[in-house]
Amino acid sequence: MGASNSPSFFPDRVHIALEIEIPSDVRYIERVVEIVAMQCAQFAYPARQRCLNIPVALSEALSNAILRGNGERVGARVQVKVDVTRERLILEVLDEGLGFDFEDCLTDPTEPGNLEREDGRGLFLMTQLMDRIERFSNQGNVVRMTLTRND
Repeated sequence: MGASNSPSFFPDRVHIALEIEIPSDVRYIERVVEIVAMQCAQFAYPARQRCLNIPVALSEALSNAILRGNGERVGARVQVKVDVTRERLILEVLDEGLGFDFEDCLTDPTEPGNLEREDGRGLFLMTQLMDRIERFSNQGNVVRMTLTRND
């Protein structure tokens, strides 16, 4: 069943909630993104959101959790919580880091003073591709991203 040409498999009242835990290793990012995109396809999310918004924002959040939050520590874990309905997707990425100041780390890489910088692009992309980004601490660092379906 092709998600783009067929009606949604699930009725309006259904939601899917998943928890995925991975080692703090960038090799797992692609598979986690595939799992989340597959769930959104079940609800027939628009192709742009499935192929651009979700993969890019989630990949950036996961790489930040692994590389910055967990500092690539062997034995560290990253959790991803997914809640998807026909109307919206909520993703939470939890790492074992101490956290960060979201506003302080958010820079516009298109500004002249930031063009040569190698950092700051991930958070910027996440804010551009998702409808809402929140950061909080809960026995580790948590980034919550919300995407509202737009048909």
